[in-house]
Amino acid sequence: MRRLNYHEQKLLKKTDLYHFPGERDGDLIALKKYHIQNREDLVSYKVICGEIQKLARMLAKLDAKDPFRIQQTDQLLEKLYNMGIISTKSNLKQCLDIHSTSFCKRRLPTLLVRLRMSPTTKQAVAYVEQGQIRVGPNIVTDPTFIVPRILEDYITWANDSKIREKIMKYNDQLDDFNLLGA
Repeated sequence: MRRLNYHEQKLLKKTDLYHFPGERDGDLIALKKYHIQNREDLVSYKVICGEIQKLARMLAKLDAKDPFRIQQTDQLLEKLYNMGIISTKSNLKQCLDIHSTSFCKRRLPTLLVRLRMSPTTKQAVAYVEQGQIRVGPNIVTDPTFIVPRILEDYITWANDSKIREKIMKYNDQLDDFNLLGA
């Protein structure tokens, strides 16, 4: 790299190349921890969290015995619980504590690490992009896939995955029929 001129050095003294305006350190930590490749994904999670919190505040302002509030609260809590964003369907206060990391924890690569199918999130992202992972009957190649609580038990290796073959061979469960490719 060439040596910078005087005026270029003066300009670069005032420029911080690591921190962008309006960016928080928590965002950088989340991007790195959950290996989010596209910053817009994290921004969209934040927008969704803001909308959920706004809806929860509006529902909290209504009368506690109002049938509309009870119905909408139950629907919101049921939806968030089924998605795996909240742990219980007990009350509306949980909706106010939702953060973007709640959605990041439900991403497929993060669940692969939690299920010990991958040692790191980066490796899990690579597995998903290569088509090595199956959720239910479908092969998923998008690392931003949010896994609902219902499908969490159906995360497995794809049928034609070499990793699945190695695991079956290690456990002495490999069948000759599987080797034929049928």
